[in-house]
Amino acid sequence: MTGAEASASQQTQPADGESEGLDPGQLRQALTEAQQQASNHKDQYLRAVAEIDNVRKRAQRDVENASRYGLEKFAVELLPVLDSLQLAVSNAGRADSKSLAEGQAATLKLLVKAFDRLNIREINPAGEPFDPERHEAVMAQDSATAEPNAVLQVVQPGFELGGRLLRPARVIVARRP
Repeated sequence: MTGAEASASQQTQPADGESEGLDPGQLRQALTEAQQQASNHKDQYLRAVAEIDNVRKRAQRDVENASRYGLEKFAVELLPVLDSLQLAVSNAGRADSKSLAEGQAATLKLLVKAFDRLNIREINPAGEPFDPERHEAVMAQDSATAEPNAVLQVVQPGFELGGRLLRPARVIVARRP
């Protein structure tokens, strides 16, 4: 017998003590148990695949809904501001300057309240050190009293949404004379 034939013969022969003393009934029972176990594993596998597919579909649906309806809260918060502006425009010819100013102040108050509810915060860095991550320097101005790179004046406030920058504050920065 060649080495390859001996190796093949050993592979088909049961290992010592593996099936010695087992009758065909015990072998059938072991085969049946192994088939049941394989069937259970297949069932568990199919259930896991189905669950993963369901999670994937649910996540995709959630992403679609978020993009479709994500602005809903924002729009609902701004509707009172729109109503106030429309009322001001419709009454512009009949109102005096004092009532127009009061209407503008009320509209601004509504907008600020809506921004607060939406977690939109104003960035107003007057007197703070210049931060290029949150500020945009539009000009540098000589100053003998302020620290170099300190914000002297805010030209336009910035805004952030939940800690994420929406618009940097536009500022004038101090420099040494």
